[in-house]
Amino acid sequence: MIRRINIFQNIDWITVVIYLLLIFFGWICIYGAVYNFEEKVFWDFSERYGKQLVWMGMACVIACVLLTLDSRVYNNLAYPVYGVFLLLLLLTLVLAPNIKGSRSWLVIGPVSLQTAEFAKTATCLALAKFMSSYAFQTGGFRVRNWRNLVALFLMVAVPAGIILLQNETGSAIVYVSLMLVMYREGMPGVILFLVLCCVVFFIVAIRFGDVPIVDAVPDESFGLFLVVMMTLAVSLAFVFYYLKDVQLCKNVLLCTAALFGVCFAVYKVFDVNVRFLYVAYAALALTFVYFMAKLFNVRKLTYLWISLFMIGSVVYVNMADYMFEKVLQPHQRVRIMETLGMTNDLKRSGYNVNQSKIAIGSGGLWGKGFLNGTQTKLKYVPEQDTDFIFCTVGEEHGFVGATLVLGLFLVLLLRLIVLAERQRSLFSRIYGYCVVSILFFHLAINIGMVIGLTPVIGIPLPFFSYGGSSLWGFTILLFIFIRLDASRMEYMPN
Repeated sequence: MIRRINIFQNIDWITVVIYLLLIFFGWICIYGAVYNFEEKVFWDFSERYGKQLVWMGMACVIACVLLTLDSRVYNNLAYPVYGVFLLLLLLTLVLAPNIKGSRSWLVIGPVSLQTAEFAKTATCLALAKFMSSYAFQTGGFRVRNWRNLVALFLMVAVPAGIILLQNETGSAIVYVSLMLVMYREGMPGVILFLVLCCVVFFIVAIRFGDVPIVDAVPDESFGLFLVVMMTLAVSLAFVFYYLKDVQLCKNVLLCTAALFGVCFAVYKVFDVNVRFLYVAYAALALTFVYFMAKLFNVRKLTYLWISLFMIGSVVYVNMADYMFEKVLQPHQRVRIMETLGMTNDLKRSGYNVNQSKIAIGSGGLWGKGFLNGTQTKLKYVPEQDTDFIFCTVGEEHGFVGATLVLGLFLVLLLRLIVLAERQRSLFSRIYGYCVVSILFFHLAINIGMVIGLTPVIGIPLPFFSYGGSSLWGFTILLFIFIRLDASRMEYMPN
């Protein structure tokens, strides 16, 4: 059933206004980052701020075109568009020139496009199409419906894998954010928790890998010891939460405490070099045997899944060092080590982040004023108009300006969540949450990167960072959802 309505009357103009404010403030910051005092005009198209004006104008045209299209087009063409962009990603991998070690820019005459920025939208459309289908909804995230789960994984992993081959690690990692959409649509929260465990275990193992448990035994890794004990703690938490087996938890805790108590006493009293890592492994092994006994006694598969988690965690953490040394690139290892405080090279690997923090800190409460940023003007911060654009905000506009920008992003994200929840169509709702997830991930990682909380992985700040591909990609991502929201009362949901 079709209801003829005026689409432009139903557009969420609050979201549109926030978008316009963000791209305007972004241009102001780009202008402040690259402005040369010898130049006297705002529209010098040979400079980046002039080029960004062109990108902004074209972005507005793209937004208008997206709003005029029939909303059903996005649903009907989701899979073809996804296929086209997979092909473009492959062509980019083969044909793109090597720029700073990356093959991510497809050059078409005078135009250079980063296809990965547009592939995110295509993946979101395909994901929304698949997850809103009848076949998926009837199976959901149930383990026995493995075909749906495999298809969902491949749909996200394939473009991410191709982008990773292009040596664009940051753009590939963005796809992890789509797990938030899956969680909203019924994926068990434990899966999200397990992903978090993988990240935390890896960080702990790497950060404390070379730290000995006791000075007398330098070859024992404190990092491995911590992860083994964390695995034991998480396993008991699973037992307590899912099985309510309080007695088992008490027994394991008492036995573990007694085991470590005896070993510590031997170490202190008899001055014997006890290998506490082996003691931790022994405690985990005894717990595993206990779980297996409970499994055969009460016939609850949850004990089996928790036991598999224990085994998997041990295998994973013992592979962490190999993954860090052999899988990651040298520059990636250096950035991680710098972020974790394992190195402190302020002249090389830590230079960008250190200068960024200096710039933000020097801004104080109100900032140094527009075009008065010394760190910016003297070009101390590399990529200050792209990935590190936020340091320009902090230096020139201070804590107040940075808070205003972050506040605008927060309002945008909250508004998009409200819009997503009011959708009558599953396709529109799922796509809306895809938009929220990607924008949130970009915002969190970029800001964390600029202030030194996350490694530098080359993720732009949405609507702020210089570049046509980035701006157009985020514009397309956002305005497709605005168009879907505007038509929520036009068509009856499928």
